[in-house]
Amino acid sequence: MNRASAGKRQRAFVICVALAGAAAVGATVDRLAFAQQPGIKRTILLRTDEPGSKTHEAVMGVAEIAPGAMAGKHRHPGIEIGYILEGSVTLEHEGEPARVLKAGDSFNNGPGVHNAKNIGTTPVKILAIYLVEKGKPLAEPVP
Repeated sequence: MNRASAGKRQRAFVICVALAGAAAVGATVDRLAFAQQPGIKRTILLRTDEPGSKTHEAVMGVAEIAPGAMAGKHRHPGIEIGYILEGSVTLEHEGEPARVLKAGDSFNNGPGVHNAKNIGTTPVKILAIYLVEKGKPLAEPVP
């Protein structure tokens, strides 16, 4: 094994250990821009600095939306990428046609206004990763 390969492996190992440690210590609910709406449960799984950035962080969480409930119109101070783990949801972006997403689908919510509605009879579970400025809320409601 050459020196460059060993260095890459060591860095990858250090990153994995750091992420595993952070996950073990902090599977917790963290700051949100607005209170939990009825029918919605948001759980932060991990919060970590973006590598090479002193101003941004990555936050991973799970959102559970009860049947008939919605997230409400909101936006993020960065981007949100998500993956539907269970159920189906209508995703509405301002100025665009609504899209129906089901388990196995992924999406990208930029800083624009959007809303997610559970259209099924079972809870929707969404794995979301937010790339946002440190110190800013993950989301802010829009009237």
